[in-house]
Amino acid sequence: MGACSSCLKSRKSQAYEPLLLENEREAVADLLQYLENRTTTNFFTGSPLSALTTLSFSDNIDLQRSAALAFAEITEKEVRQVGRDTLDPLLFLLSSHDTDVQRAASAALGNLAVNVENKLLIVKLGGLEPLIRQMLSPNIEVQCNAVGCVTNLATHDENKTKIARSGALIPLTRLARSKDMRVQRNATGALLNMTHSDENRQQLVNAGAVPVLVNLLTSPDTDVQYYCTTALSNIAVDAYNRRKLAATEPKLVHSLVVLMDSPSLKVQCQAALALRNLASDDKYQIDIVKADGLTPLLRLLCSTYLPLILSAAACVRNVSIHPQNESPIIEAGFLNPLVDLLSFEENEEVQCHAISTLRNLAASSEKNKMQIVQAGAVQKIKDLVMQVPMNVQSEMTACVAVLALSEELKPQLLEMGICDVLIPLTNSSSIEVQGNSAAALGNLTSKDTHVSDEDYTPFNDVWDKPDGGMHAYLHRFLTSSDLTFQHIAVWTIVQLLESRDPELTRKIRESPLLLPSIQELAVSQPSSPNTYSRTQSDSLSEDGEGNGQEEITLLAKKIIQYANGDMDSDADLQGEVIHDRHASGRSTGERTRTPRAAESAASSVSRRAGGPLPGERHAELRRSVRDALGSYSGDEA
Repeated sequence: MGACSSCLKSRKSQAYEPLLLENEREAVADLLQYLENRTTTNFFTGSPLSALTTLSFSDNIDLQRSAALAFAEITEKEVRQVGRDTLDPLLFLLSSHDTDVQRAASAALGNLAVNVENKLLIVKLGGLEPLIRQMLSPNIEVQCNAVGCVTNLATHDENKTKIARSGALIPLTRLARSKDMRVQRNATGALLNMTHSDENRQQLVNAGAVPVLVNLLTSPDTDVQYYCTTALSNIAVDAYNRRKLAATEPKLVHSLVVLMDSPSLKVQCQAALALRNLASDDKYQIDIVKADGLTPLLRLLCSTYLPLILSAAACVRNVSIHPQNESPIIEAGFLNPLVDLLSFEENEEVQCHAISTLRNLAASSEKNKMQIVQAGAVQKIKDLVMQVPMNVQSEMTACVAVLALSEELKPQLLEMGICDVLIPLTNSSSIEVQGNSAAALGNLTSKDTHVSDEDYTPFNDVWDKPDGGMHAYLHRFLTSSDLTFQHIAVWTIVQLLESRDPELTRKIRESPLLLPSIQELAVSQPSSPNTYSRTQSDSLSEDGEGNGQEEITLLAKKIIQYANGDMDSDADLQGEVIHDRHASGRSTGERTRTPRAAESAASSVSRRAGGPLPGERHAELRRSVRDALGSYSGDEA
């Protein structure tokens, strides 16, 4: 503040004194005294604020400079919530034509804008208009301070839309190309803070910010890289924006892949998250692999730093959605790290991403399924599934259901004792876990017509245990109000009977629980909508609820025929509960992380990554059951 004090003292020279009004001379004298005792003076109220206000509204440009400099230094040392009586003189100074006054006033306003209440009041009092004018100034210092102030204002959600509609985005975009690194850093930080809502992101795209942000990914400045990467990650949340990026920014994926090798951990993390959001689309899933993105992703996945692990796992999960990427991911060495992450107890989201990726990788190829099992995935699932969070349980049981499609792996899975954990999980409090576990059991029971000596002893071993065994599980599903669960149960019983295993057949025939329930289903009429449909959708399935009930009735009649000893009346049912590939069966997701650029503590708004919603997964399960029965549908009445 020495400069400010000397500036004030110079005003007391004989040259200036005749030009000062009486109240201005008093204000100068008072302010000098207050500055001498600045450590004990509150400049935001009473006489000190009155002195600053008098100088601010003076017609004397030198006094305005002194007031602006004083405000800048005071707010540099102390920031608190202020009222209109403090902001009005500052906003008046912002409108000055003198660059020194502009520079100091915008610096002071930017300091005050760190306070949450001040952010709102500055915008409410019309602070955006003079700040926009200052962003258009040819003076670099004025530009820098004005943009810095807007950056701080943009960290408050209530201000974002007002800023987007104020006309600030075009000058911010222009200043992001500034040759001055401070201006560039502040401008890109402000643009990042404007990417938190759909409307603001669209305004940003319309202002031409995207090409600027993409070009700045190659900036030598780490902060600029971080702001631009995060802003593009948020912009890529919207499907429309991803299509536009795909059409106009051919270098984007390559630049982000390069940034995953940045010396900065936060840049690495945001680059992976940006690629993850882009990989919500098929094109980008392929492009990331073509750009050699798997190599740095694997390195991040094997990191010991949680944010890097999480961002890489989320990205690989989306990349694995595309069938063409399954083998490249496996060949790149991802299986063992993914299996290891199944036991990553520190973060269940990492576990979900890892198991969902394994499920995606298993979708198409028998070879891939075999490699996943050989990597220890099923054993790890068996060891962990009863203790992990419910979301992870759901993904793990879904993965087992896909692996159980493999005729080669079924004996191995049964020998590993996978039924010992699947059966208890059919009674989970989660409908998703129940359905996935039952689907896995159903797939394990399905009979291969080309193999005549399949061993069904494992199902005899678990008929009554654990937790009541297959017997209790099938009875629960037969008597469920959910059509899909009824469907799985009758289909599974048909598979068990078609095995022609004498002991299984006897147990089913002699069960006091199963046959009465099956007989009811054989004559039942369409019931009320199932649990998923009531909560998620007005329609039960693509084919309609009535068809689902008819198929259940038909299968129930089939079981009664078999139970009565007529095993040859019709061709065997073939198929699985869950097919190898279904569009909605692959795990997808978007995430937007939005760290605030100008605050000491970063904050974020996130979208949950993950697979289908419960209603979507229900529809998938029902469609797959119907698909599995497709060859039999011609026998329906």
